[in-house]
Amino acid sequence: MRIDTLTYNNIQTQGAQRRAWLRQNSPHHLQQCATLMLQALQVRQRSASRSTLVLGAGACTEVPLYELARDSDEVVLADYDLASMRQGRDELISLTLRKKVRLLSCDISGGVSADLNRLIGQKRWDKLVAQGAQVVFDVAADCLEQCPVPHPPEIEGMHAGEFGVVISSLVVSQLFSYPLLDVLDHIQRIAPSYLGEQERHRRYQEASQKIRVCVIQEHLHLLRELVDVGGIVVLLSDVRGFVFDVSVTDNDAQHRRTLPIMPRGLAELVGESFTVLEEHHWEWITDLPEEGKLGRGYEVVGYVLSTVK
Repeated sequence: MRIDTLTYNNIQTQGAQRRAWLRQNSPHHLQQCATLMLQALQVRQRSASRSTLVLGAGACTEVPLYELARDSDEVVLADYDLASMRQGRDELISLTLRKKVRLLSCDISGGVSADLNRLIGQKRWDKLVAQGAQVVFDVAADCLEQCPVPHPPEIEGMHAGEFGVVISSLVVSQLFSYPLLDVLDHIQRIAPSYLGEQERHRRYQEASQKIRVCVIQEHLHLLRELVDVGGIVVLLSDVRGFVFDVSVTDNDAQHRRTLPIMPRGLAELVGESFTVLEEHHWEWITDLPEEGKLGRGYEVVGYVLSTVK
């Protein structure tokens, strides 16, 4: 499963060195992330819990952990990748602040990848491949339709209303992208010539869209459940990716190709669960173009949210 490769991938893309690269190439991204997270500490009500939760913390590349720990009674970092969280915590020089940081290794989706992998493993793919791409993607759609999405995810070590600030840090798109990539990875292994056929398979596309929306809804439900009365939620999410072939890309559509990540209607889903206090949009670059290799980046939305409707 793709989720099992997180530690290896995060070593390449997170931590102090990556943060230094972002300061040089996407400083606005780091600034925006930090500003929204720290703003939440300021606008939470005084009666709310002084504990802070960061979902998808990783190595805290974009998370201002020093400031969060300084202004919280406790900071809980939650991610599937325990090694990266240790790396992020260990950057804190102050032993007092480090002791405030608790690490929680968990699958924030509640096990969607594992459940989907189990469903995939129950099928006789050797026989299905012989029947053609239509049948293969029909059965793949079956797996997606049958995959349970917890309502909301139950995560050991977290309790309802425990946190005055709950931060979802660029993780929600991963919660559905990894399971969907697992399906395509499996099809590529068993029938590489079928890869790409999914674009023409309506039922598979509808099942993919449905699981995206379900995962987002339940993640929002989880955020709402975990935040204390008077607390604040910060949701940061990639909404579109883009690739480009020149170093200067500001609003230059001629040199970039956009790739959708989030289904349409994210703003409406957010508005159904929360009152939006702040909404910001920006872009960040993850890779610069090189000879024979396109540059990559993402369009991001950042929300500061209240449960008061």
